Amino acid sequence: MGTRVHYPEEIKWEVIKLKQAGKSNKEIMEQLGIKHKSQIKTWMKWFRTGQTYRFSQQVGKQYTYGKGTEELSELDQLKLKNKQLETQLEILKKVPGNRKELEPQVVVQVVEDLSSKYKVIEILSVLGIPKATYYRWKKKYKVNVLTPLEELVIKLCEENFYHYGHRKIKSLLNRKHGIKVDRKTVQKIMQKFEIQCQVKMKRQKYINGESNIVVPNILNRNFKASQPNEKWVTDITYLPYGSTMLYLSTIMDLYNNEVVAYKIGTSQDINLVLDTLREAVELRKPIGLLLHSDQGSVYTSYAYQNLAKEKGITTSMSRKGNCHDNAVIESFHSSLKSEGFNAQRRASMFNSKVVQIVNQYMYRYNHIRIQAKLNYLSPLEYRGQAA
Repeated sequence: MGTRVHYPEEIKWEVIKLKQAGKSNKEIMEQLGIKHKSQIKTWMKWFRTGQTYRFSQQVGKQYTYGKGTEELSELDQLKLKNKQLETQLEILKKVPGNRKELEPQVVVQVVEDLSSKYKVIEILSVLGIPKATYYRWKKKYKVNVLTPLEELVIKLCEENFYHYGHRKIKSLLNRKHGIKVDRKTVQKIMQKFEIQCQVKMKRQKYINGESNIVVPNILNRNFKASQPNEKWVTDITYLPYGSTMLYLSTIMDLYNNEVVAYKIGTSQDINLVLDTLREAVELRKPIGLLLHSDQGSVYTSYAYQNLAKEKGITTSMSRKGNCHDNAVIESFHSSLKSEGFNAQRRASMFNSKVVQIVNQYMYRYNHIRIQAKLNYLSPLEYRGQAA
């Protein structure tokens, strides 16, 4: 058996310094004259676990388990204990729930994430997993290494709050990153990582009041417009997410599905739709416009119909009880609720927060959110391209 070599405490600290600087074990051994790389690994382990007091111990003593800490002061022992607790906490932070809920895949992933900082046996000791069990799991459940395409698809889905389906993600890959890929490939990746777009909630049906003035269904489900301000659609929807019920009135241009104007109110009254219409007309100043709505009492009112006539607007109405006649604006309000409030329970926030979410969604919808109908452009991009 060879004679053990004693390395001064200064050498051990120099090793720590060189390792933190990115030097390899071989380079350190050549530079400092260290015979075995196991020495370097041991010193690094002591440094990571707060056992640097062992650097000054005699040869052989530092390798004796259960000895050494008695020589420390009460303060140093407390520091060592805190360091060990911090190590355990860092490892356990990677674990969802408690250890009883640990699944093999989770253990393999945790060890993979922390193996560069801690030894495998240290991590397994904290998790209470036998070494043999871990290596059996590791062989069975290999950690997935993401491909560049998978990483990019996941990133695009995150950036767009998981509101886009595979067709829109495919379009973004092509437009923004110059990557041409089959939509089915994108779909498989999204299914693999469970990042498909969120499913819309079913729209709740409400019964409107009695009609005052009913006009014909001139639009007749012809939702295509050849130019801006040719056809608008409007509707009111409920926002049951704040401390009190709120109502959203929206006007949309069918040319590019752009939201022209919207208003949020605390009551579903005539003033809400009149203010929305006044703002839209002031912004666009349309000529020869067709404005379509349902047969809600606010739209059949004399005040609304007279204002439209005053502005030179021809009104159109859906058939009674037929939401498909105004499908575009109905679909938009459904998307706003499912994408903006999907994770929110009713009456779970202040009204000011509801207004903030709607404002943010409207901006994103007009400026950023791409649509297949618009050749995968946002409404404002599409209008700007046409101009």
